[in-house]
Amino acid sequence: MRSRSISMFLGLAGTSLLLLQVHAATQTAVVPQDPGPRPGAAGAGNPLPGLTAQQLAFFEAGRAEFNESEEIADGLGPRLNLDSCVGCHSQPASGGSSPPVNPQVAFATAGGVDILPPFLTSHGPVREARFVRNADGSADGGVHALFTISGRAGANGCSMTQPDFAGASANNNVVFRIPTPVFGAGLIEMIPDSAIVAGAQVTASARAALGIRGRPNFHVSGRTITGQTNNNGNDGTIARFGWKAQNKSLLLFAGEAYNVEMGVTNELFPTERDEVAGCQNSPGPNSVTEMEAATPIDATSAIEKFSVFMRLLAPPLPSPDTPGGAASIASGKAIFSSVGCALCHTASMRTGAARLPMLATKVVPLYSDLLLHDMGVGLADGVSQGEASGREFRTAPLWGLGQRLFFLHDGRASDLVAAIAAHKSTGSEASGVVGNVQQLTPRQKQDLLNFLRSL
Repeated sequence: MRSRSISMFLGLAGTSLLLLQVHAATQTAVVPQDPGPRPGAAGAGNPLPGLTAQQLAFFEAGRAEFNESEEIADGLGPRLNLDSCVGCHSQPASGGSSPPVNPQVAFATAGGVDILPPFLTSHGPVREARFVRNADGSADGGVHALFTISGRAGANGCSMTQPDFAGASANNNVVFRIPTPVFGAGLIEMIPDSAIVAGAQVTASARAALGIRGRPNFHVSGRTITGQTNNNGNDGTIARFGWKAQNKSLLLFAGEAYNVEMGVTNELFPTERDEVAGCQNSPGPNSVTEMEAATPIDATSAIEKFSVFMRLLAPPLPSPDTPGGAASIASGKAIFSSVGCALCHTASMRTGAARLPMLATKVVPLYSDLLLHDMGVGLADGVSQGEASGREFRTAPLWGLGQRLFFLHDGRASDLVAAIAAHKSTGSEASGVVGNVQQLTPRQKQDLLNFLRSL
């Protein structure tokens, strides 16, 4: 009998030990981690539904322009960051964000005399470089193009040197931007200013409790239109595109990108950024309305085609069950709201009246309030644009996040856990929300990450 009792005791002890081991293994397995880019179909890069045949033809012409590599004979350069739009915006489809293999690395020395800047790597993000200060200590903030056309076919002896990126890096004087996705951009363009302002007012008390402010990229003086300024001169309306909401419209965004990123002058930016003698190999502006063209599409300039492509590009589609399953995603969505993330990353807005029916009075699930927020010293880049200060950034829309590879304005993070943590620093409006996230259980954190990767 005593032997049997001992056996039973040992059996129970073994069972208890096994349960403890299972419990410990379960706890270990729930260490929250970014599931990584969502596999499967891109769910992006397609036109908005409901386009007419002619509208679709304009969309396809815009996509072809977006995907085309420019040549020096077309006006490429003399200074540039890359030779095509799609090179920067290709993940997971045309119009997206930085791809897994950085095309700037191959372009750097492809037939030219340029050297690869120290902050570019094959598997790092596509980057644009800005200098914070001029040599005399005054504010700079402008884009310093990475490459030149010197030594390349068709450059006709053009001789230029790259900026001193190594020296700027050593002096902590260079900051970076990575490409923003343009999926659903036409819907964002059609959100009324009043909706942006009203959205912030609805959650004002909840924001204040967490130290969140936020403001549009314009300055109000006396609450009159004539007293409001932004980066677009005298119109006084809310700008909303770019990392600091510095551009008002898609046409302006397109014109600036053609000129700044590829050196292609156009009707919005008609002069070269560098007019060094011997390096102008195409009459300017390089891209204009072709007044003698036979068809409306052929007459349309490159930047107009580019803006039409963005305007008619559908938003990315979220996944209902990947990663982690539908229940985890639903839990993560609720947590996203309860901890305060949704106070800045507003789940949706609505467009107003629009000439195109597919853009009129539509729900826009962008997960952004389109406002500027002070992100503190940790994310500050020291660059002011429009009314945005060196510490302020537009709330980045999160739709399509599930398939992005790099995060934050400079691409410093490739993991959502690190990206969320970077939102917390001295002076950041997001610190209170990140503090709430840090109090979640491991399971809740994983649900939150699964939700974000489902977008």
